Amino acid sequence: GSGGFRKRKHDNFPHGQRREEKENVNPSSALMTSFKSFQLELDTRHDKYERLVKLSRDITIESKRTIFLLHRFTSAPNGEEILNESEVKLDAVRQKIKQVAQELIGEDMYQFHRAISPGLQEYVEAVSFQYFIKTRSLISVEEINKQLIFTAEDREETTNTTSNSHDKRQHTWSLKVTPVDYLLGVADLTGELMRLCISSVGNGDIDTPFELSQFLRQIYDGFTFIGNTGPYEVSKKLYTLKQSLAKVENACYTLKVRGSEIPKHMLADVFSTKTELIDQDEGLP
Repeated sequence: GSGGFRKRKHDNFPHGQRREEKENVNPSSALMTSFKSFQLELDTRHDKYERLVKLSRDITIESKRTIFLLHRFTSAPNGEEILNESEVKLDAVRQKIKQVAQELIGEDMYQFHRAISPGLQEYVEAVSFQYFIKTRSLISVEEINKQLIFTAEDREETTNTTSNSHDKRQHTWSLKVTPVDYLLGVADLTGELMRLCISSVGNGDIDTPFELSQFLRQIYDGFTFIGNTGPYEVSKKLYTLKQSLAKVENACYTLKVRGSEIPKHMLADVFSTKTELIDQDEGLP
């Protein structure tokens, strides 16, 4: 009552008595066996979670490198070489995703979703960016999931009395990108398209910004249909998406009004200045 520590209930028992109780526990009892199995299951799950986190980190890094490579498409003399190299990099990323799919065999993916979600979002961003450069359209989640079906054949030898035969077994692994991961990846794509607009203006390409403006407006309209009814992460991305759209539309406005009077090599400087003014008005750092 004077503010001191209360004496815990188990402190009433001598230490020697508690030690004797521990010694009297039968390690082979049904209760201890159950707890040991629980410990093994939790340790196995934790180890798998850590492996998935490392794979997701590798997927994120390789996907970012693919995006950086694709940004060279506008300035490269031969764009096909850039696209071919990006396809090789994406194939390597898909091999990492294959390892994730193998880890999740027989498991509920949503129990490990937090571990793999960042990598899948970055992969969606890289694939959709490459797809846009190729087709000027948005890749669907169904098309992405088609690329994440992996098959492999194992040969099993069976010895008979007369001859040896080889039986082929086909193993299939698949990993589906969730709708939330797809939406978050597409939202991040808008930032890359805004950077593509800047680089296009710097290279004197006046048509691409108008094309990007229309495309980003369609994506923004699609996200506004979701609004606050969707997941919290998607609604957070909506603000950044709006900023990217505003910057691209401002570039189109500058090109439309002053494009004829400004030399092409100075268009990027004018656009960058306007972008900084927009950020200041919006209170962005």
